[in-house]
Amino acid sequence: MTRIAVLISGFGSNLQAIIDAVAAGQLPGVEIAVVVSNRKAAFGLQRAQQAGIPTEYRPLKPYRDTGRSREEYDADLATLLCEHYQVEWVVQAGWMHLFSMAFLRHFHNRVINLHPALPGMFPGTQSIEQAWEACRRGKIDGTGVMIHLVPDEAVDEGPVVAQQKVPIYPEDTLQALEARVHDTEHYLLVRALHDLLCAGL
Repeated sequence: MTRIAVLISGFGSNLQAIIDAVAAGQLPGVEIAVVVSNRKAAFGLQRAQQAGIPTEYRPLKPYRDTGRSREEYDADLATLLCEHYQVEWVVQAGWMHLFSMAFLRHFHNRVINLHPALPGMFPGTQSIEQAWEACRRGKIDGTGVMIHLVPDEAVDEGPVVAQQKVPIYPEDTLQALEARVHDTEHYLLVRALHDLLCAGL
């Protein structure tokens, strides 16, 4: 089995897509070893618990409050995943922290990130909102979703594993566009994980 950790910060709909794909046999040989959240109220923790998956709440604030560095937080989390859960791959599915090399060096080219925009477009947070506003100004007529590897500390950059365009229609509300992007995320993330983790099975 290939043991993965799924890292979340909120609702966990992409986590649910992975849980459902594993249960349906769409990701053969893949096991979700643990779900980690940096927010205690993240609904994704409940999704994991309902599926019988171990969870970890790992906030950054206690490190900051005691003068410990972000690198110490990252290194401790990497140690937990490697030593306690024997994790081989890490999936950032709505994880709202950027990792330093103190974490990434433990998972060289084995950290997967989802970004709700096409490569080179709208890095960072609020990507869907930025795309919608750009469309309303006549600058673009679509956006997209990409899945990429995270080799270093650059924001939303790295080798692209999968990408798909998402149209923006004139009658779209922001909520309609968000729903279409999220539907694409769920499909594309599962496809990318299959291509990366299930090759030859």
